Amino acid sequence: MSNTPDDPETFWHPIIPFEHSYEIKKSEFICQLAPAADREAAMAVLESCRQQYPDARHHCWAYILGDPRQPISQAFSDGGEPAGTAGKPMLNVLQHRRLGNCMAVVSRYFGGVKLGAGGLVRAYSAATQQAVEGASLEKFIPAEIIKLACEFSAEANLRHFLSGIDASIELVEYQHRAILTVRLAKAQRPALARWLGEHFQIELLKS
Repeated sequence: MSNTPDDPETFWHPIIPFEHSYEIKKSEFICQLAPAADREAAMAVLESCRQQYPDARHHCWAYILGDPRQPISQAFSDGGEPAGTAGKPMLNVLQHRRLGNCMAVVSRYFGGVKLGAGGLVRAYSAATQQAVEGASLEKFIPAEIIKLACEFSAEANLRHFLSGIDASIELVEYQHRAILTVRLAKAQRPALARWLGEHFQIELLKS
């Protein structure tokens, strides 16, 4: 599965936590990749890994919140490994694979053989990369909430159009007209504008 979205405004995020173990020179690197909508959720993943593997020598991590090209926030930690050998390489993998709203934690069990700085970078990168490749990912599509008002006689036609562009109706209010609160992918906004231009009995309300 390729995880490079065609739409430049989209990115990938994990649906459910996924764990992968990578071993090199008797050291085991256990990577957990999990969804995280905010820093609190990311830190909860880290704490869960610490509890699951309390005797691991290192717990290194990286997270990206929002679009990896313009993240709301991102951070990483080498977890006691030499600076620059763990957290940053993990973050680089997430950025390269265009993953957002995610947390990656690698718990390392030392096998007695030192890997050196370059070996550590490759090991943490590989553990994260392999976890990304095995995880269940979903495309994140930027959306907006809009309100549409229409005569009662036009509601069925409006619903049919919205279904055709995969817009979801969040709420319907009936006053002197039907007012629909709709979640719409931003990429579908031009199609909506064209359609409204041909259906004057349906109005886009200002927020």
